[in-house]
Amino acid sequence: MTAVLCRHFGLRHIEIAEDIASETFLKASESWAINGIPENPTAWLYTVAKNKTKDYFKHISIFETKIKSDLKQDNHKQETDFGFNKQNISDSQLAMIFAVCNPINSNESQICLALQILCGFSVEEIANAFLSKTETIKKRLQRGRNNLRKDNFQIKSLNESEIQSRLKTVLKTLYLLFNEGYFSKSNNQFIRKELCSEAIRLILTLTDNPLTNTPQTNALLALMCFQSSRIEARTNEKGEAVLFDEQDKNRWDKSLIEKGNYFLVNATNGNEISKYHLEAGIAYWHTTDKKDKWKNILRLYNQLILIEYSPITALNRTFAFSKIHGHEKAIMEAEKLNLTHNSQYHELLGYLFAKSDIQKAIEHYEQAIKLTKSETEKQTLTKEIERLKRKNGR
Repeated sequence: MTAVLCRHFGLRHIEIAEDIASETFLKASESWAINGIPENPTAWLYTVAKNKTKDYFKHISIFETKIKSDLKQDNHKQETDFGFNKQNISDSQLAMIFAVCNPINSNESQICLALQILCGFSVEEIANAFLSKTETIKKRLQRGRNNLRKDNFQIKSLNESEIQSRLKTVLKTLYLLFNEGYFSKSNNQFIRKELCSEAIRLILTLTDNPLTNTPQTNALLALMCFQSSRIEARTNEKGEAVLFDEQDKNRWDKSLIEKGNYFLVNATNGNEISKYHLEAGIAYWHTTDKKDKWKNILRLYNQLILIEYSPITALNRTFAFSKIHGHEKAIMEAEKLNLTHNSQYHELLGYLFAKSDIQKAIEHYEQAIKLTKSETEKQTLTKEIERLKRKNGR
């Protein structure tokens, strides 16, 4: 809605569009509770938003001097084109993402703004995505908004070089959007399917445009398809998380795996090997039962960690390492990372110690519970601690 408002009415101050969107949903929550959900909720929301925007312009002098005549001249187009259809909404959102990914800001600021303005991320969720402190993100967002304001922010058509120069940041934004959906660290839901679906929908739109249908775009889409194929198997009927080794493979979506294979093949139409290629390759091997599966996964992680190091990549690499070299050697690899303030670090060590030292495994799981913000993850770890205690006769 924010994107459509900005694109249609040319609001230079993003905050105005965000306020109107918030007021629209507030009105919906009040009205629908009394009158019920309308037959076409989307049309209802956009009609209210459109009216609120026109009311806003009526109360400022610029409406009389600069906008009113334009609205009269283009009145018919506004009434017929204003964001009711899915294509218009999708195009507006992508246009807004490219507009927000303005090189006037740093790459990190661009992504933070896109995640907040267009993906609805809270400051805490953005901080989790960047493994940063919330205060750092708040300052980054404030500076980014100020820079856009000074640059007279507006949604406009970009030329080919501008699109290509911004595509890398747009892909990173969609990657983080999908990741928050696939494994939410700051929400009571373990999986947020709507975020995964939204990321896939937007990146599919990118593959429809020759300028953005690049090997990296296809590699990222392949990764999302492979990961999404296992979503239904990642939780049980009680909503509890199911570890990879315990997942029912019959619940994996074979059609999504086939789509992942298709886009991964498309991603090879070039000479570059990006992090998305490597992660998609890892995700592909996870969907197979071939005997050399874990050797290939570890090989790809070794390449990935050289291209772009992150604590999560290092921990995932160590898990793959344990599948080939055993838990004892993997413990030494994990402890070298010394990520003592990371819940997944302690979760991994708990898993690795479970076969040789149950007490240490329990201690690490308990530390992971203290550090994680995910209620689902806490429940899963508590359940594992109880299992280990029973096994240890306690």
